[in-house]
Amino acid sequence: MRITSTSCICPVLVCLCFVQRCYGAAHHGSIKVTRNQTKHMEGETEVHHRPKRGWVWNQFFVLEEHMGPDPQYVGKLHSNSDKGDGSVKYILTGEGAGTIFIIDDTTGDIHSTKSLDREQKTHYVLHAQAIDRRTNKPLEPESEFIIKVQDINDNAPKFTDGPYIVTVPEMSEMGTSVLQVTATDADDPTYGNSARVVYSILQGQPYFSVDPKTGVIRTALHNMDREAREHYSVVIQAKDMAGQVGGLSGSTTVNITLTDVNDNPPRFPQKHYQLYVPESAQVGSAVGKIKANDADTGSNADMKYTIINGDGSGVFSISTDKETREGILSLRKPLNYEKKKSYTLNIEGANTHLDLRFSHLGPFKDVTMLKVIVGDVDEPPLFTMPSYVMEVYENAKIGTPVGAVTAQDPDTANSLVRYFIDQNTEEDKYFTIDASTGIIKTAKIFDREESPWYNITVSASEIDNPELVSHVPVGVRILDVNDNPPEFDREYDTVVCENAKPGQVIQTITATDKDNSANGARFHFSLDEGISLNPNFTLRDNEDNTASIMTRRRRYSRTTQDIYYLPVLISDGGVPPLSSSSTLTIRVCACERDGRVRTCHAEAFLSSAGLSTGALIAILLCVVILLVFSLAIVVLFITLRRSKKEPLIISEEDVRENVVTYDDEGGGEEDTEAFDITALRNPSAAEELKYRRDVRPEVKPVHRHHLSSSLDSIDVQEFIKQRLAEADLDPTVPPYDSLQTYAYEGHRSEAGSISSLDSATTHSDQDYNYLGDWGPEFKKLAELYGEIESERTT
Repeated sequence: MRITSTSCICPVLVCLCFVQRCYGAAHHGSIKVTRNQTKHMEGETEVHHRPKRGWVWNQFFVLEEHMGPDPQYVGKLHSNSDKGDGSVKYILTGEGAGTIFIIDDTTGDIHSTKSLDREQKTHYVLHAQAIDRRTNKPLEPESEFIIKVQDINDNAPKFTDGPYIVTVPEMSEMGTSVLQVTATDADDPTYGNSARVVYSILQGQPYFSVDPKTGVIRTALHNMDREAREHYSVVIQAKDMAGQVGGLSGSTTVNITLTDVNDNPPRFPQKHYQLYVPESAQVGSAVGKIKANDADTGSNADMKYTIINGDGSGVFSISTDKETREGILSLRKPLNYEKKKSYTLNIEGANTHLDLRFSHLGPFKDVTMLKVIVGDVDEPPLFTMPSYVMEVYENAKIGTPVGAVTAQDPDTANSLVRYFIDQNTEEDKYFTIDASTGIIKTAKIFDREESPWYNITVSASEIDNPELVSHVPVGVRILDVNDNPPEFDREYDTVVCENAKPGQVIQTITATDKDNSANGARFHFSLDEGISLNPNFTLRDNEDNTASIMTRRRRYSRTTQDIYYLPVLISDGGVPPLSSSSTLTIRVCACERDGRVRTCHAEAFLSSAGLSTGALIAILLCVVILLVFSLAIVVLFITLRRSKKEPLIISEEDVRENVVTYDDEGGGEEDTEAFDITALRNPSAAEELKYRRDVRPEVKPVHRHHLSSSLDSIDVQEFIKQRLAEADLDPTVPPYDSLQTYAYEGHRSEAGSISSLDSATTHSDQDYNYLGDWGPEFKKLAELYGEIESERTT
């Protein structure tokens, strides 16, 4: 089968197609397809031959965007088996078969019924087959072929990202790259020039240019000044067909803005300025503004103002407002029209951010001169001093002059001044002032000890213009007068120990005086002279504003007198001197050896023995428990006696020994019949060994003389052994074990025996003060003997 086509994209191709069609019909003809045949020849067997295929395939081409009224002819299918009698039927299947592409089943002609777009689909794959119309059997195997959509220039270039917004610094070099734009063409880039794009600039010359191949936009002029023109609108065109006539084109807009650089120095609009400032302007307030113009923007226009010289540099100061870039002129010192009527200032404004590339355009600063004229205003009176301090004695009479204030009108008119106190506070009511002279007087009697200082406010106004008022603070110090006698600085709790010695310091006292140090810094102490010589205490003035209270005698007794009252006379060194009498209360207390107080109450002897309140409660509780326990035993014993039916009788034949208990107690220290008391004192004190006097011995112990002769040299251990041997050998002891106790007190005490035995019946004149040095074991004894001696002394 042969395929022919008349689809061409140019007149040359049309001619070629025509030649191909004619040549094929004249010379090639149809390639026949022979069926399987068998020749029957005499003497020969049947031979099978392979059939030859009669299809000749090529690609079909169809132009896109066909707009004719008739279907577009694509090509023709023909089989060698087709004899032109209509027995061959052509069938077309695949993409678009029957919808886009139709075939004449008799002639094999293929037509396109729709306008095709290559940009949507570039080719179609179809299948062709020739069958016998009568038997519907295939004459040829099914074959595949392609119909390609031939491109035409039907798509213009497009800028997908436009319009563009871009910036470039001003004063840039010529040829500085600004932006690269890119246009896309949907046509086939592999066929012809339909998708070959060329760039050109339609608007924006002579400031910018564009590369025709790459689309890069560049500056085309030197030193483009933002201050001259800031915004530019550049139109770029992209044209296909390599820019030839008939090509399609698209355009986009590029908005270019020149960014600022610091290429313009600041400039003051004028070289001379004049400013009016009233003399009443407050210090620290803004009195004027000045501004230097800068054509730049942003940080490139930031500047700083300074006063570089002039006679007003110390009176005025200037700062920069960051928002408005203005210089704010402020007042540093008060103005006075009467002293100086004008000032001259040289003010400089300079950029703070410099660009060294443009330093040749500088200097980036400017200077102007400002003349400040001070305006005269009617001012309030001015006091000669910013504040006053006055003094007056306490207890001064009402109307006593304290001091005077003075104010004057600073203006040239020199108006008269009136003084007054506003009486706004309570302290203002304590003083009066003369409206004409300004003399301040007291309105009450002051007490320095109540308040040593008063603060008032004095006002002054012009008589001609009362609304102009000035104020001044006045402090009044109240001077001291010696009108307060000295007294004890505090309440003293003075204690004297019972065992105190003569001349012992028991208290140091100090005085205080409400007056200041000029009237009473030196105090004198003495005992009240109206009382006779005190036998118990004396006073010593230490001459350092303190005094010492000392004991006069040896011992004191709480039982005799537990509290003493000592009047003390105190005088100051003021003029005139003042004095007062204060009473010092002294308590008598029992103390330790180191002076620590144990008790100060005469009825607390039990506590002095070492028993506290808690101990007494514990003892009472134990006694109650013992009483209850004893009562319970008695009740139990009575109950057992009543329940007992018969006494327990021990048979005489019972050979068991009976245990007999003897409760034998001595008769005390005076009972010397049972044992020798001297044995308890010292073994060496016994003159001889003595026998029990309550039992008559039948046989004398052996070695008695030997034991008696060795007492002088025997020690305690040996003495106890002798007593044990004597008890073992004594035949007169009872037939039971007995306990004998011996206490050894030592050879001899330096204080001698304190036993009441052998003591004299009369009172001794001995001094028992040494008992207090023997320790806590002899505290009670020392107290008893101390009280006896105190009573005897009294």
